[in-house]
Amino acid sequence: MASPILTWPNALTGLRALGIPLFLYLALGPEADGWAIVVLAIGGATDYFDGKLARALGQESKLGEILDPTIDRLYIVATLIALYIRDAVPLWLIATLVIRDVVLGLMTVLLTMKKKPPLKVTFMGKAATFNLLYAFPFLLLALSDSTAGEVAFIFGWAFAIWGVALYISTGVSYFLTALKTIRV
Repeated sequence: MASPILTWPNALTGLRALGIPLFLYLALGPEADGWAIVVLAIGGATDYFDGKLARALGQESKLGEILDPTIDRLYIVATLIALYIRDAVPLWLIATLVIRDVVLGLMTVLLTMKKKPPLKVTFMGKAATFNLLYAFPFLLLALSDSTAGEVAFIFGWAFAIWGVALYISTGVSYFLTALKTIRV
């Protein structure tokens, strides 16, 4: 695996990171929900394409392996904060996702201290993140007083429930894998 820093996929991931403060501004400042949803959609698309691009160009890197899931987590936390402030999601949902990420973050630190390789992102882990990132624009749209808002509420919570279930199950799987790796 190459380890260059300046690659097209890493640039795309960096661009995605710039969307986080823009999303927060749009969702919490002028409440320009339409534009905030567009930023989330672009963030989701670039999350998909940076990995595809890395594999297609042979530009997979250690930085990309760390940066991509880190930006995913930051997007999730930022979006949850905005949705919570706007009364679109309950605190238990945020606590569940944040606790899982904190536990796995601590496991990553332990792996690093033991000079073990980082956890590999699994397909189910990607599916969990996909479901959550798909839920958020719907939950934001659900805040509107319209038929579209009512439909978005149903879709948003369907994706959120699946996403949380997958997030918890993959969190347990990652945790057990990390424990096994640390013990070896």
